[in-house]
Amino acid sequence: MKRVILILSFFLNLIPFTAFAEEYSLDDLYKIALARSETIKIAEEDIYISEREKDRAMAVLFPKLSAFGSYRDYSREKTADLLVIQPDNSTSWGLSLNQSLSTSGKELTALGIAKESIVKSKVDLDSVKEGYLLNVASAYFDVLKAKKALEIANANVERLTKYRDAAKIRLKVGEITKTVLLRAEAELSGAQSDLLKAENNLKLAKTVLARTVGIRGDYDLKEDQPSAVSSQQSAISTTTLDGLKQTALSERSEIKSVEIQRKIAGEQIKYTKGSYWPDVSVEGVYVRNEDHPSAAFTNNESIYGGIKLNFPFFEGGLRKAEVREAGARFRQADYRLADLYKSINVEVENAYLNLITISGILEKLQAEATYAADNYNAVSKQFEFGLANSLDVMDANTLLVTSERQLANAEYDYQFAILQLKRATGTLLKTVVRRR
Repeated sequence: MKRVILILSFFLNLIPFTAFAEEYSLDDLYKIALARSETIKIAEEDIYISEREKDRAMAVLFPKLSAFGSYRDYSREKTADLLVIQPDNSTSWGLSLNQSLSTSGKELTALGIAKESIVKSKVDLDSVKEGYLLNVASAYFDVLKAKKALEIANANVERLTKYRDAAKIRLKVGEITKTVLLRAEAELSGAQSDLLKAENNLKLAKTVLARTVGIRGDYDLKEDQPSAVSSQQSAISTTTLDGLKQTALSERSEIKSVEIQRKIAGEQIKYTKGSYWPDVSVEGVYVRNEDHPSAAFTNNESIYGGIKLNFPFFEGGLRKAEVREAGARFRQADYRLADLYKSINVEVENAYLNLITISGILEKLQAEATYAADNYNAVSKQFEFGLANSLDVMDANTLLVTSERQLANAEYDYQFAILQLKRATGTLLKTVVRRR
């Protein structure tokens, strides 16, 4: 039995171990990026900071309870007619409960501002996520382009190798001159050089994607099904440009963020104007005094309360400057919002026209690639029978390689243009979350 096990182990060790690379779709990369991206985590921490700011604003509304105590040791005891004028030492301690609020209610305004800041941080997080998802998609399609370029380069080397071999045969039988073979060798060397570049470009593109998403080790990519791309295309094609602009103005996180910032700026004006109102402080105190030795008429324990009104009449123009500054920030938010409306309208129109342009180019390139493939096959057959020369073959091959590369790039550019339009209209994140 041991001999059988040893024999099996020997043969298993001879079998090469193949490590299968992990395969990711674009949705898989989205999910990983949202979970691992440091950029997104930084934006999430902004939400946490905003929540703590709200806690600070809330704490101002609660009274403060504090304890105090003191000890005094005098140089000597003083008495007069058996009365203690100055004790040898004295201890005092107690509790204080106090609350200070502005009569303008600016503390409540500050709490409202803090709550709005939390909402703004969440909206900003959505904006960061959308931008990052578009970066992931860009890197994803760069890898697919590089893979396709490598496939085209491999096919080109195979075609030119066959052509070079055919030229050798025809040279031996005297049908062509040696210059034709030399030209074939030169073209093959150039194709092999392009193949090496394509391999390195693919490695670099995969490295960039891995860094963007946060994945380690070797991996491969899965392409979206054509039905998924066509469904996205049909959904966009049924919407007019004006409709897309309206969607962007209602969905873009950047607009929501600036609108909240404008609201906060308006509340900030109200908060700073609250400085013109007096502050009211309410205090309740318990005090315990212990002297050694104790005097006969010493009050050892006291409980008292008090109300204090503080109304600063002159502060060197500080409050006036703060109100003016808050007003300027409100106007800034107004201008920023108006500018953002214009910029987003242009961004949507640019993304829409870019998609329409690439769609039209894609149809032409598909036809060109089909014609180029048919042309190369026909010229190759003619060359085999001596009806075409080497220049015809090289021209046909160059046209085929160029059309294949342009078609591949256009196909991926078209899919990316769809995502760019979704990003411009503010619906990219919702689409990704809905599919998860």
